Amino acid sequence: MNNKNTNHSILYKDARKMDYLKSNSVDLVVTSPPYPMISMWDKMFNKQNKMMEKKLEQNDGKSAFQLMHKELDKVWSELYRVLKPGAIACINIGDATRTLNSNFQLYPNHSRIINYCFGIGFEILPAIIWRKQTNAPNKFMGSGMLPVGAYVTLEHEYILIFRKNSKRLFKTKDQKLNRRESSFFWEERNLWFSDIWFDIKGTNQKLLDKETRKRSAAFPFELVYRLINMYSVKGDTILDPFLGTGTTSLAAMVSERNSVGIEIEKDFSNIINKTFNNVINISNKAIDKRIKEHEEFLNKRKGKEFKHRNKKYGFSVVSNPEEEIVLNKIAQIEKLKNNIYEVSYK
Repeated sequence: MNNKNTNHSILYKDARKMDYLKSNSVDLVVTSPPYPMISMWDKMFNKQNKMMEKKLEQNDGKSAFQLMHKELDKVWSELYRVLKPGAIACINIGDATRTLNSNFQLYPNHSRIINYCFGIGFEILPAIIWRKQTNAPNKFMGSGMLPVGAYVTLEHEYILIFRKNSKRLFKTKDQKLNRRESSFFWEERNLWFSDIWFDIKGTNQKLLDKETRKRSAAFPFELVYRLINMYSVKGDTILDPFLGTGTTSLAAMVSERNSVGIEIEKDFSNIINKTFNNVINISNKAIDKRIKEHEEFLNKRKGKEFKHRNKKYGFSVVSNPEEEIVLNKIAQIEKLKNNIYEVSYK
């Protein structure tokens, strides 16, 4: 049931009102919005509401925090509308720390988003914490070795996971087969579905220059690729309302999913094109890595009998669904008109 081609659209529009997207049309959202109360995003938020700048000038951090989130609330409401029943939204967000008028405090972005999404009807699923630690020698904040004015450092971010309505169902024979072909390996399941991820570091993508990385705050490819494989099947449509440098659409291409990316800044278009031009190489590496890691897993369990064997690759697998796993590499990517890309698979 594999799709031969996938389609990927880039829309340079405002995500706060997605009237250009149909209701109940998206299978999965994976995104990382600008983080309220992180200074690098102040200018962007101020464009949406001039009152934020005034509140920051008055050192009124709590009011500025709420105003910034009210702009993001509009996006979360639109996500609820465009998601299909049973579809999932993954929102990567970090809390913020900031000093205003000599007063240092934390601004809890993750809990603010949870409260709003719960209120508009989303079901809240267990979140993931991923360590984004730094080894910088000056990372400790406050008065160093003196109590009580030192503060712990933020070395983690949250992946908030929401579902629209009840669990998604796969009813037809074709739907069930496609789901099985989209399966992940047993050992991947054990790693991926832990609520704390230590193995994904906050390193930036090598294909981007330093200035671009700073502007975009792009999350790691592996993080998005993992979430797409966890919460969607081949042929699904993945949406990112804050596309930035294109990581979510890139991971959707590698995963044989369709995608829609929304980005308000047209300046990212050249960067996105460069990113997509490298997709065949990224696809080959990602799939080779998964197969190699599975073979390493088998080698560590030598002498143990496995009841199941994957039909395409011939190697042993632990469970019945893994017999159907198919990882197709990208054969070609073609840019069509109006920022639409078509990807075909080997």
